[in-house]
Amino acid sequence: MNMNDPQSRRKFIILISAMDAFISGMILLIYFGFLPIDISGLGIQHWAVGLFAGIWFLTSLGVLVYQLTRTDASE
Repeated sequence: MNMNDPQSRRKFIILISAMDAFISGMILLIYFGFLPIDISGLGIQHWAVGLFAGIWFLTSLGVLVYQLTRTDASE
């Protein structure tokens, strides 16, 4: 993959931001209790997990939506 090519770079960013949104979404599902995983045994405060996962999810979703809706002037 040639990272100097704008289309390759865009596809890479889309892939990474989609994976980030998926992972942070899973953490949010754990935080809200939809997945039966106990995070209190890890020694991390419950509110910190929710805050971190929420900000991570929103930023990765924002990057993904931007990259998917962006128009390319060279096309």
